Amino acid sequence: MARDAREYDNVNRGALFKNASRRGDRSPDYTGKLNIEGTEFRMSAWLQAAKDGSKYLSIAVRAQDSEAREASRARPSDDPRDREIEP
Repeated sequence: MARDAREYDNVNRGALFKNASRRGDRSPDYTGKLNIEGTEFRMSAWLQAAKDGSKYLSIAVRAQDSEAREASRARPSDDPRDREIEP
């Protein structure tokens, strides 16, 4: 029996689907949506192969709307590689 869409809580959930309109190697193999704390994001994923031959997904995430996009850019990153180098 199918669930009513109004009953389902998408917060902190996401899904990827095979990209049926893939136009070339640079187009993602999978696309989808992700909701984090109520903010919608778009996901793109590419099937990749590691040097040892094992397969994995390389994933890119971006804010779905411009307001969320600006907020995500303004948010400081915890990744030390993203910090500016001081002279």
